[in-house]
Amino acid sequence: MAISLPACTVPAVGVASRTGTDGTNADAAHAFHASTGAVGAAVIDGISHSDQLHALVPVLAVAAARTAAIRWPLAGLLTAGLLTCDPGHDGARPSAVAVVARVQAGEPTTLAWAGDARAYGWDPQLQLLTRYTTDHTVAAYLAAYEIEEGIADEFSSQIRVHLTDVTPATAHQALIPCGHLVVLTSDGVHDQIDPDDLDDLDAIIRTHQHDAQQLADTLVAAAEPNESGYRDDATALVIIPARTTPGG
Repeated sequence: MAISLPACTVPAVGVASRTGTDGTNADAAHAFHASTGAVGAAVIDGISHSDQLHALVPVLAVAAARTAAIRWPLAGLLTAGLLTCDPGHDGARPSAVAVVARVQAGEPTTLAWAGDARAYGWDPQLQLLTRYTTDHTVAAYLAAYEIEEGIADEFSSQIRVHLTDVTPATAHQALIPCGHLVVLTSDGVHDQIDPDDLDDLDAIIRTHQHDAQQLADTLVAAAEPNESGYRDDATALVIIPARTTPGG
């Protein structure tokens, strides 16, 4: 008699990125499917623009994602940080912020991040969106100490932890519950959709929660220019976890 065993489907991954009004994209994203079934993923947001930075950010995304799948996200984050430590012969010293994730069927998703790239989790049962990262910015630091919101917001672009100086002590880590959809974004998405609450993000994810690529595309397309007409580079990476289904 044949015995039916559980079979895991492959996680669905969607990646989208759109260049901002500066004309060159300093964001990058990558997802790596390991032989173990784990998916390592990373979104890198380069700080400023330079030829050296544009060449480096895709390398950082690949290094962080592949390492995360094998050695967990903190190792992926530190690996990417190591690649930014030397300023190079021209002294350019490119830097970036990053969020790194590892998704494995049957396990919580693990996160590590530095800076203001973010990770969200979507509970498919409760239809509920939760943000699992805190921004490493001066604004977030001041807000935590209940400094007047208008004053704190003036420091929203000042990063407290970059990849160039990330360590196990300065990086933060978190867990997204098992089975939740995972969304990683650069600030060109979350700051230019809805900086204060999750309503717009929630509506987009609710609509496209079953199509990873469509969700990533829609998140990036939804980012609007600010009052001065500036639009940042926008990048989103979506992972719909593998489901365990009956097989035979």
